[in-house]
Amino acid sequence: MPEQQRADARRNHALILAVAEQEVAARGADASLEQIARTAGVGSATVRRHFPTRRALLEAVARERIDALCARARELADGDDSREALLTWLGEVVSYCVTIRGLAAALSYAPDADAASGNTCSTALEEAAEPLLRRAAGDGAAAPGVTVAELITLIVGITLATEHHPEPAARAHRLFRLAVTGLLPRG
Repeated sequence: MPEQQRADARRNHALILAVAEQEVAARGADASLEQIARTAGVGSATVRRHFPTRRALLEAVARERIDALCARARELADGDDSREALLTWLGEVVSYCVTIRGLAAALSYAPDADAASGNTCSTALEEAAEPLLRRAAGDGAAAPGVTVAELITLIVGITLATEHHPEPAARAHRLFRLAVTGLLPRG
């Protein structure tokens, strides 16, 4: 019987995650956990057992996209132009945040987050992009003292600020380019 429970738990986890992906895509980071539970055909307690916080659920929904962004950072790390590599990657983070509802919220700072667990999405991106930024800084293509965490925070702010704009992607990219002009001077 314990094997059956584990299989049921795995099945519930996958079902909740699939439903959550649809709900977050439709309603953003404020998707109703109760609606996710109803649609998945499980109780709210089951959802909370698998995803104890809204942030945990958002991070799970965003995990595949985060992994793709991390892989992209590693891919760009060996490019010829360190500034262009960093800007390309950051632009792709902006694009993902604008098009994948809930991703910016998964990356955002949460004052009530458990300090021990932190934000696994942001941490993964920071670790993956650190070589990009370090190389750009070494080449004089990035302002001294800028951190990947600060760049992600900037992107999250821009994305959340433009979320309800009639053309959120165009507006977010424009604001990002304006910010980059000051953050990453051509030297």
